Amino acid sequence: MKIPLQITIRDIEHSEALETHIRDKAKKLDEFFDHIMSCRVVVEVPHKHQHQGKLFNVRIDIGVPGGEIVVNRDHAEDVYVALRDAFDAAKRKIEDHARKIRGDIKTHQPKPQNEADELATE
Repeated sequence: MKIPLQITIRDIEHSEALETHIRDKAKKLDEFFDHIMSCRVVVEVPHKHQHQGKLFNVRIDIGVPGGEIVVNRDHAEDVYVALRDAFDAAKRKIEDHARKIRGDIKTHQPKPQNEADELATE
């Protein structure tokens, strides 16, 4: 990664184990796709009603050439499950972005609107 990883942990107790886990996951993304320019990870417990258990929200913003990939995962009861799901989704989105960059995704030509347009394309 060209820009350091930014980790924000809100409304839960900060732990070295959690931060190390996030760094390891981000490093694997960087090894998978080496054009990542930035990565911001936010882990938080949204304020919900008390009758629900402790639910975690993970948001990952990844800066890549040509745009930004954003993943937002809500409502996992285990922070490590929430991180796993979010980073798995981020990897899938990065794979799609890489295919697009390589030109592996087909683009279809628009259909002619009328007969005159159709004759002009032939």
